[in-house]
Amino acid sequence: MEPVGLTFKHEGFDKYGKERQGELMLVHQCQDCGKININRIAADDDPQVILGVFENSQKLDKEVLEKLKEERIELLSEKDEKEIKTQLFGKNEKAN
Repeated sequence: MEPVGLTFKHEGFDKYGKERQGELMLVHQCQDCGKININRIAADDDPQVILGVFENSQKLDKEVLEKLKEERIELLSEKDEKEIKTQLFGKNEKAN
């Protein structure tokens, strides 16, 4: 399995009806069969490496993007970068 991008777990609403942001998730693709899986980020995963996965996902080839679309998986884009960094590094931390 190779990480190809990031997505958010299903967003929802809190008990006051305010939209909340879902958990950051890694999208992996099997190198042999092409199957797509979504996995939680582990506590010991390096946040810089995960940020690198996000950056690389902005340059995926059309074939992978089509496969993700078929699976109804929406990869995160530049508009999500602030929330990604907040989830990876905390509100007061900055990525290098």
